[in-house]
Amino acid sequence: MTDALTDAPAGGSVDPSTPNSVLQVENLVVEFRSGKGRVQAVTDVSFEVKKGETLGLVGESGCGKTTTGRALVQVQKATSGTVRFNGQDLGNLSGRELRALRSKMQMIFQDPISSLNPRRRIRDIVAEPLVIWGIGSKAEREERVRTMLEAVGIDPDTAGDRRPQEFSGGQCQRISIARALMAKPSLLICDEPVSALDVSVQAQILNLLADLKAAFGLTMVFIAHDLAVVKNVSDRVAVMYLGKLVELTGSDELYRSPAHPYTEALMASIPEPDPDHHSDHQALTGELPSPLNPPSGCRFRTRCPYAQERCTSEEPLLHEISPGHQVACHFPLIRESAGTAATVPA
Repeated sequence: MTDALTDAPAGGSVDPSTPNSVLQVENLVVEFRSGKGRVQAVTDVSFEVKKGETLGLVGESGCGKTTTGRALVQVQKATSGTVRFNGQDLGNLSGRELRALRSKMQMIFQDPISSLNPRRRIRDIVAEPLVIWGIGSKAEREERVRTMLEAVGIDPDTAGDRRPQEFSGGQCQRISIARALMAKPSLLICDEPVSALDVSVQAQILNLLADLKAAFGLTMVFIAHDLAVVKNVSDRVAVMYLGKLVELTGSDELYRSPAHPYTEALMASIPEPDPDHHSDHQALTGELPSPLNPPSGCRFRTRCPYAQERCTSEEPLLHEISPGHQVACHFPLIRESAGTAATVPA
């Protein structure tokens, strides 16, 4: 690769006060108009992602995780709160400044086929970021396209002149990943990148993302509804329920000792290949409340087997129960020696 093929222009320098933090989200709120009212898809969400880290964002359908991911890259504008990338508040940037910064933060969308233009050839789709930024000559772009397609396991000679509808979902997801990495981003938002794929293909894509993260030094936010998938790729995991974060901790700690009843319920939903296996986790029951009219106090209380009177009147705040382990629950779970769960007042 020649020196002429340089990175796309960046939006600015890193804030020296947070040298290891790539992404900082503070009190993020995203609202949508619904009839005569408004629904908060994301409510007061705060977290940070450090350089080289993969943060898993998990929750059932409708919890707001995809909206959060879209707000991170400003595809969806936040109603309030701040999103800082390398110390810069994305909400305060002009359109031109934000466009310049977007080359360093890319998103892999949930549906790999619909995210690719069906009228364009694969080589043109993957080369588009370079064309938009005017990076390199035609020959240099072709070389970068070839290199990136090979990196994601797509043969550029047989695939380059074909169109997206000629490929399987897994192949389209590989092409989407190649396109996202063309401008050499430092932050990659993966929105359910394997949810629509077969299990065998899921493993291939997850292994590919792990390899590309190491090769390109990526920082990632991995959005999924499957805790088993998130465990394999994440350093830390943030659990969302009805627009709010309810638990945030390291991946191993979360699976070893979930502290929020909702996280415990998600654990119980993970299939086990052993028919004689018995889970100590409480299964989730009841219907998901409407985000138009969320329950008072704790939003999970209507489905929680441990709910008490305090949960009805007082909303729990995210607080630390052990180093690096935060939970939004008045009565977080503790694991006893027999493996059963008990609650302890916060």
